[in-house]
Amino acid sequence: MDKPSIGFIGLGLMGRNMVENLQKRGFKPIVMDLNKDVVAEVVAQGGSAAESAAQLAADSDIVMLCLTTSTIVESVVYAEDGILAGIKEGSVVIDFGTSIPASTRKIGADLAKKGAGMIDAPLGRTPAHAKDGLLNIMASGDLDTFAKVKPILDIQGENVFHLGALGSGHTTKLINNFIGMTTVTAMSQAFAVADSAGVDKQQLFDIMSTGPSSSPFMQFCKNYAVDGVSDLGFSIGNAHKDIGYFLEMVKDLGTRAQIAEGTSANLQAAYDAGMARGNVPEIYDYFSQLGK
Repeated sequence: MDKPSIGFIGLGLMGRNMVENLQKRGFKPIVMDLNKDVVAEVVAQGGSAAESAAQLAADSDIVMLCLTTSTIVESVVYAEDGILAGIKEGSVVIDFGTSIPASTRKIGADLAKKGAGMIDAPLGRTPAHAKDGLLNIMASGDLDTFAKVKPILDIQGENVFHLGALGSGHTTKLINNFIGMTTVTAMSQAFAVADSAGVDKQQLFDIMSTGPSSSPFMQFCKNYAVDGVSDLGFSIGNAHKDIGYFLEMVKDLGTRAQIAEGTSANLQAAYDAGMARGNVPEIYDYFSQLGK
């Protein structure tokens, strides 16, 4: 596509910066979000606002979604005035969020009946990377559809991967987040146990970071448990949601993931303790108060 018309739904931290990156590249996106102030910012910079997802889809060659849950994605797609009602033949929907693969495949099949394509393309890295077009993008879907939108994905991402059939991107992202959130939960508990045992947490980190357990996630946990700096920008609430999606995906595959069940239980406990908005390493505080 040569300078396609782009619609973008979901202007949170990540989505807003992705739209800013598009605008820096000369695109004039059509946007929708519940936050009207953010929509007004995009319009002031040359974009436009849609009154409904159906209108946005009808006016767009590519519809980008950066939404928080599969439930919200489905509501935006299937509402009476949703994407499916307005999508035109030859258009492509790209879901940048973290969604349940089975839901993604269902939406893709329904879009195909309208002659439209779909790519699931969950993201790695941070909103700061999004502003500069330096995201990691885990895309999947029909190869011809992927090739059609890859030049646009290259604008948003430094590393763009094609991972196979539709849903493979969301599957990979959920596996990735299972590993990451389990690591943070386990390491945070390790620091809490060390503290209870009278072991110096900085020394524990110094020892463990010289071996194979060392990782950026360990560093994030140390930053909070030792230094009081909460710098992993991913909330306990989001982690709990993603592990729940991982478990749902595993159930759909006809198996179990007991380690993920343990991670989910700990995240649920921290969530119930009112810590949903805290960054994941802050679960250290929950573990620290156990038994007191």
